[in-house]
Amino acid sequence: MMIRGVAFALALAGSGPALAQKNPMVGGAAMYPTKTIVDNAVASKDHTTLVAAVKAAGLVETLSGPGPFTVFAPTNAAFAKLPAGTVDTLVKPENKATLTSILTYHVVAGTMTSKDIAKAIKAGGGKATLTTVQGEPLTAAMMGKTLMLTDAKGGMSHVTIADVRQSNGVIHVVDTVLMP
Repeated sequence: MMIRGVAFALALAGSGPALAQKNPMVGGAAMYPTKTIVDNAVASKDHTTLVAAVKAAGLVETLSGPGPFTVFAPTNAAFAKLPAGTVDTLVKPENKATLTSILTYHVVAGTMTSKDIAKAIKAGGGKATLTTVQGEPLTAAMMGKTLMLTDAKGGMSHVTIADVRQSNGVIHVVDTVLMP
C-alpha cells in the first residue's frame, strides 16, 4: 500500500518520479492498468457506494470509455460522512441530475498523475485550480505530505491512495465526497 501522500511529496520536492506501484491494492482488490476506471472500481470493496451512484447516474458507459479521465474516487466511508439518507435520496431517479453533478465534480478531463498535480501546485505558488468535468473548480494544495482538495463549498478531502492507473486514466482515492 502507498503511504499517504508520499508520491505527492516526492513529486513536489522534484526528487524524481512519483512512486509507481504495480497493481496497487484498493478495497482489497488489485487495480489493473489494463482495466477501465469502472472495471477496477467494481472490484474494490471500498467503492461499492460509488459504483452504485455511477450506475444510478448513468455514467458507467462514459467512465468506461476512452477518456482519459482523472477521478477522485470517494470511498464508502467518505459517502458515510454525508448526512443520513443523503445517498439513498441521491440515487433516486428524480435526483439523477444532482447526483450526476456531484459525481462529475470528482472528474477532471485528461490524466493528472500526482507528479502533474504537484507541478501545478508548485507553479501556482502552493495551490492549483483543477477544472472538473462538471464545470466548477477544485483547489489542490499540499498539507504537509498529503494532497488536499478543497471543493466549491469549502469542504476538504485528503488523497489517501494516489496514482491508481487505469486503461482510460488515473484514480486518486479520497476520504470525503466533494461538493460543487
